[in-house]
Amino acid sequence: MLAIISAGIAPGIAFLSYIYLKDKYETEPIGVVIKTFIIGALMVFPVMVIQYAFNSEHLLQGNLAQAYLLSGLLEEFLKWFIVIYTAYHHVAFSERYDGIVYTAAVSLGFATAENLFYLYAYGIDVALWRALLPVASHGLFGIIMGYYIGKAKFSNKKVKWLLTGLILAIVLHGTYDLLMDSGSRWLYGVVPFMAFLWWYALRKVKQTYKYQEAWLQKYQAKNKIADHL
Repeated sequence: MLAIISAGIAPGIAFLSYIYLKDKYETEPIGVVIKTFIIGALMVFPVMVIQYAFNSEHLLQGNLAQAYLLSGLLEEFLKWFIVIYTAYHHVAFSERYDGIVYTAAVSLGFATAENLFYLYAYGIDVALWRALLPVASHGLFGIIMGYYIGKAKFSNKKVKWLLTGLILAIVLHGTYDLLMDSGSRWLYGVVPFMAFLWWYALRKVKQTYKYQEAWLQKYQAKNKIADHL
């Protein structure tokens, strides 16, 4: 049991630690990050209940409905809502990268709890596969959604960017699930899709850094001018 718990928790914690420590300027309060992670983990229970109810009533049973509505829309909307409710308006949310940190924390909390249930049911033999695909994909969806939440926080077009992040996460999540359920050839679709997902998410991280560096240089230049006046 200890091995299952360790293998279930380790990937999500490792991924979140990487994202957290990549914050170059102002590290987020660890208590707020842990709180969002735990809330994300607890979110597994209402998701399981809702999905079970739909499946029991034989509603939304098609592959597209299962992938994009019961998984993509349901899970990503709840993650999005939790970030908006718990972190978006928090005083600690003070830069664009914070959107990535908090959304990844919620996503990886959810992925970690889901991973624990899966390893308990199917055994530790699938731990590596779970870390490389489901846990990683949730973290990457979180980075991409978080990029747009961070952008919305410091933009005049808040609704546009908030909805962009949510819709993108739903589409990417649904596509991932659809590829995973594509039968014996699933690997041919999932591997390039995961490569694209890693590229796209890390590109968003890099864009956030560039924006923050440009903003910092502009801020420092303004201070220098003010000092000479």
